Amino acid sequence: MPGTSETGPEPRATRIATFMKAHTEYLFFETAERFELLRITDRVAEIVARSGIADGFALVSAMHITASVFVNDDESGLHHDLREWLEKLAPFRPDYRHHLTGEDNGDAHLKRSILGQQVTLPVTNGALDLGTWEQVFYGEFDGRRRKRVIVKVLGLTADELSG
Repeated sequence: MPGTSETGPEPRATRIATFMKAHTEYLFFETAERFELLRITDRVAEIVARSGIADGFALVSAMHITASVFVNDDESGLHHDLREWLEKLAPFRPDYRHHLTGEDNGDAHLKRSILGQQVTLPVTNGALDLGTWEQVFYGEFDGRRRKRVIVKVLGLTADELSG
C-alpha cells in the first residue's frame, strides 16, 4: 500500500505556519465515590473535532492535585488491578503527615503522583491518533466535589497545512 511501511505510515514533512491555532475547553466531574476511573476518550475526541485542528496535539490535564489523567486499556480486570496496586502503594489510612493540616486525603495526592497529572495526545487528520487499545481516563482519588480537566488542542488547521 503506498505511503505505508511495515512499521506504519511513512513520515511526512509538514510546513509550519507562522502561528498555531489553540482551542481550549473544560470538562467537569463530580464523582459520588472517593475513587473512580472514568473513560473520557469520546469527550476529548469531540473537543478535538470542534477545535478545527488537523495536525497537532491535545493536552488533557487534571486541574486538581488529587486527580489524574492517564492513558491505558479500558478493561475491567485491569481497572481492578490498577485500583488494588494503587491501594498497596498509597493506602487510605489516617497517619499521613499531610493529615496534620486537617485534610484526610494524603493517599489521593500520592495516587495522583503515581499516575500523573496529564497526557499529551497526537492529533492527525483532525482526530485523536491513539493506539489500538489506548483510551483516555480521568482518575479521581478524593471525590465528592466538583473538579475540572482542561483540554487544550494546539496545532495547524487543514488550510494552514495546505496553504
